[in-house]
Amino acid sequence: MYNKSGDSMDLWKYEKELYQKGIVQIGGVDEVGRGPLIGPVVAACVVLPSDFVLEGLTDSKKLSEKKREEFYKYILDHALAIGIGMEDEKVIDKINIYRATQQAMKKAIEEVEKKIPLEHVLIDAMPLDLKIPSTSIIKGDSKSISIAAASVVAKVTRDHMMIKLDQKYPMYGFKNHKGYPTKKHIEAMKNYGLIEGYRKSYGPVKELLKEDIC
Repeated sequence: MYNKSGDSMDLWKYEKELYQKGIVQIGGVDEVGRGPLIGPVVAACVVLPSDFVLEGLTDSKKLSEKKREEFYKYILDHALAIGIGMEDEKVIDKINIYRATQQAMKKAIEEVEKKIPLEHVLIDAMPLDLKIPSTSIIKGDSKSISIAAASVVAKVTRDHMMIKLDQKYPMYGFKNHKGYPTKKHIEAMKNYGLIEGYRKSYGPVKELLKEDIC
């Protein structure tokens, strides 16, 4: 059974404070994909039941890929509601990644609100202009169980997109680096050019466009 002691108790801190005020429909929001050179930024909003049990849940970056997949399936099965929001590379290039991330988060929240009227939103780090009361928490994905769940859902959702892209363009290695600017990824970009989906406003992509490689 899940033991709400030590670190596990800490993950419930923000939710418990809201429960004590009679606020129970709480959405945790997080995003993934601000750093990659290709593909969308993906946000998730997750509403968990107050008796949610998942030992070891934390910031998705601290989990192995296998563990993230296991947790992802469990969260999908046990969450009260889940919303996904995305903004593609065209929007990112047009309005910048920060604003695109905010828009993706708002879309995720809107998706949840179609299923459950939210009373409060807990957001990882980023402030949002919302009609719903919200709390922005620095490193929230390791401090709030709702945000931690959202971080896993967002990460696995985006990773699945990169794995699918890898099946179409295996020479780029997307299933390994997930679009982030690793040495092998940069080399593949130079060797094979830029496919659709690359963020033209990002430095390494800009440089290749200047060299007219693609």
